[in-house]
This record gives sequence, C-alpha cells and structure tokens, in this order.
Amino acid sequence: FDYQELLHNSTFCLVPRGRRLGSFRFLESLQAACIPVLLSNGWELPFSDVIQWNQAVIEGDERLLLQVPSTVRAVGNERIIKDRVFSHVSRNKYMWNSLPGGLLVLPEYSTHLAHFPFYYLSLGVSPGQEFTAIIHAVSPLVSQSQPIMKLLQVVSKSKYCTQIIILWNSEKPPPHRSKWPPMPVPLTVTDGRRKTSSRFLPNVAIETEAVLSLDEDTVLLTSEVNFAFLVWRSFPERIVGYPPRSHFWDPVKHAWGYTSKWTNEYSIVLTGAAFYHRYYHYLFSHYLPPSLRALVDRTSNCEDILMNFLVSSVTHLPPIKVAQRKQYKELPSSQVRRHPSMVNLTNELPSPQGTKMSAPWANPEHFTQRQECVNSFARWFGYMPLVHSQFRLDPLLFKDQVSVLRKKYKDLERA
Repeated sequence: FDYQELLHNSTFCLVPRGRRLGSFRFLESLQAACIPVLLSNGWELPFSDVIQWNQAVIEGDERLLLQVPSTVRAVGNERIIKDRVFSHVSRNKYMWNSLPGGLLVLPEYSTHLAHFPFYYLSLGVSPGQEFTAIIHAVSPLVSQSQPIMKLLQVVSKSKYCTQIIILWNSEKPPPHRSKWPPMPVPLTVTDGRRKTSSRFLPNVAIETEAVLSLDEDTVLLTSEVNFAFLVWRSFPERIVGYPPRSHFWDPVKHAWGYTSKWTNEYSIVLTGAAFYHRYYHYLFSHYLPPSLRALVDRTSNCEDILMNFLVSSVTHLPPIKVAQRKQYKELPSSQVRRHPSMVNLTNELPSPQGTKMSAPWANPEHFTQRQECVNSFARWFGYMPLVHSQFRLDPLLFKDQVSVLRKKYKDLERA
C-alpha cells in the first residue's frame, strides 16, 4: 500500500509515545487532515496555552488500548464535518437559505451581512449616503479643455461624492497634482498598470459602499449623477446607470450576439457611467477565473460586459437604466483615445464641419471582439446569465406639464 494515500484517506491516525516519533506523527496527521488519536499520557502539546487541542484531537489512554476502537466509533460523522469547517470561513443558515446563497457571499470579504449589497432590506438598513467616483483614464493630459477636466468638476459638485479616484492607464505618466483642477473633494491618482481589468480590482482607497464607474470622456450633469445614485440606493445589488446595450440569440450562427441598437429592451448597462456596490470588485477578482480577466486584458475590451455577466449571475436580475440620455460621450478628437466599447446609436458622429466621421470605438474589429466575449463568458458560466428588461426609471414630474420650479431634476429634460 501507499503510505501517503492511506494517510490522506484515513479519518483517525494513531500517534504513539516517543521522544521524536510522537511529534512527527502528530504534525503529519494534522497536515493530512487526519484526526490525531494521542496515545501518550501527559504529553504537553505545542502552544497548548492558546490552542484548544481538545477540539482537534482525541486523547486516548495508553494503558487502555482496547478502548480506543470504541472511543473513535463514538465520534459521529456530523461532528467530524462540523469540526472541519473553519469558523472564520463558515456561512450561517441565513446566508445559505437566502439569495444569492452561501457560495457567492465570501466571508473573506466580511462576516457582517450589512457589508453585502443583498441584505439591506431584510436587515432594515440602508446603504451609505456617499459614493466614490473612479474615472478610467487612458489618454495623456495635454489640455485643460479635455473632457476629463469637465467631468471632474461635474462629479465633484455632487453632494454625495466623497472622493474621486483616477485610475491612470495611459502610457505616459500622470501629470503633477497642480495640473488637476481644484475640487471640494479629495482626488487620488493611482496606477492602473495599463490593464483593462484593473478598474474592477479591489482598491483599499474605496471607503464607500457605492462606486461610480466613469470613462474619461463621459458626459453627465451633476443632477444626473445625483439621481442615478439615489436610484442605486434603492437597488444596491444591481448595476444602475445610463448607457444600455443588449444581447440576443442568433439562430443562423447558433451563437449569442451583442447589439448597441436602441430597442424596447436592454440587458447590459455599460460601466462607463454606472453605479454598483464595491463588493463586486471583490467578486470580480476572487470569484471569476484568471482566464476571463486575461481575456479582457489581452483584448483591452469587454470588461464592462464581464461585470454585467457577474452581477446578473449573482442576482438573477437585470441592470437598471435611468433617464433618457442617449449620448454620453464627447465627440471624437485626435487627442482623446476612445474605449472600444462605447458605441453611439448610429456608430457615427457629426464632425464640427457637418460631415460624418466614424467613431474610433465603432471599429468593426472591436465590435467583433465584443461578440466573441459574450460567447466566451457564456461558455464559462454554463448558461446566459444576462436578463432582459424593459424598465427605465425617470424622476417624478419628468416632462410633466407642471411648473419647472416644482421639478427637482429639471436639467435631465434637456440632457
């Protein structure tokens, strides 16, 4: 027989007396997850002043060897299984019996239910009233008129914004702090290591539950930011934002397709302008396999689709689109490198001279990559987790025939 195989397949291991043999067999049993049965009266186990060894070993009497078999048989399988579950990574009954289930509530992240986005309602608590904005920057800062400068001013004016983090993924180093505009909230520039997936990795600088994910050329009003955040506080387990996309089944190709056309339903909200809970950063890095993140980094694409796949697979619910804004990107310029995922309604934008110019992110190769990503992600999940929705949230009195003075978000009607 193979000793190591026998050791690892055994439930109990005898640890006899011996000046050196006992210590070696004891450690060997612990390493093999085999319950040590000590046959050494008066043996002082290591670190016994801080470790409760009586919960991990069976202490037999070396003078009564014939009683050892009956002693180990008295230990039931239920107790063995319970004792092998580490308390710091165990889930309680409520986690296992409520959505999304124990496997998606990672105790390494937190052991408090209130720190997860799924239990606010059942606990009778509400999410925090502040958010952290993360701006994904890929273009070097060459002008004070670049879209990111205006975006910083817009976001920092929100009374709910507590800090702004710029994830710098440009090939050139970030500018000095004096080059950034003065703002009423702290601004932090971090190195994204030029990896597309870095925007969804856990960041110790994020102190709020809510995260506002933005691309550097996103166009939003402060009132739009505020409204989307308040909607998110009512649906903290979902992605809440502005730019929608959709998936569909292509019966001819027998594959999933991806479309940016405006229809009566959507299943994706792009993270170029969206709120979500920071716990999804932890799931993105600890639940998803490295192969999917490697695909995102290799193509510099699809990270927003992958995040939507993740959230929908956890909640079994669609994202939520807010308001009616149809274009949320600045016009293309030679100085701003666009992200490939941001597709306009017609994939064309008017140039200042009145002629049509193709948006860089409308490159057919990039769009093909996104089609392939949808199918690659669906294969890993084993099914299509994205859920369609025909639901959009607008402010009360939105475009109602009432006085403008009565409307809280009157700016949204002009967006």
